Amino acid sequence: MSLRFFADHCVPNFVINELSIAGFDVFRLKDHIPIESNDAIVIANAQQLDTILLSLNGDFADIVTYPPANYNGIIALQMKNHPEIIKQIMIILTDYLSIHSDMNHYKGKLFLVEAHRIRVRT
Repeated sequence: MSLRFFADHCVPNFVINELSIAGFDVFRLKDHIPIESNDAIVIANAQQLDTILLSLNGDFADIVTYPPANYNGIIALQMKNHPEIIKQIMIILTDYLSIHSDMNHYKGKLFLVEAHRIRVRT
């Protein structure tokens, strides 16, 4: 099974397009729930669709509020108000995804993707 992602409303089209080009399934939030949905509804929808949540929203990187063990996987892109690093982040992310292409690899984990590394929290 191909990796499946649920892209939060804050995820740029560039990221969604790059993942689609790489052969991954990407579901856009706006196609499933209202854009103004709160975080609990967003992550619940990601779970319902059996996808990995993809977001720039720092709230999803909070392991106290969103314990990784409870989810199919969360990928938090760490741009920190520097949109110019998005291409670097996508190179690191797509390389990682191509090596780890099994959905089970992401279950119960939070991936913090930065321009120079990926940190994994459980």
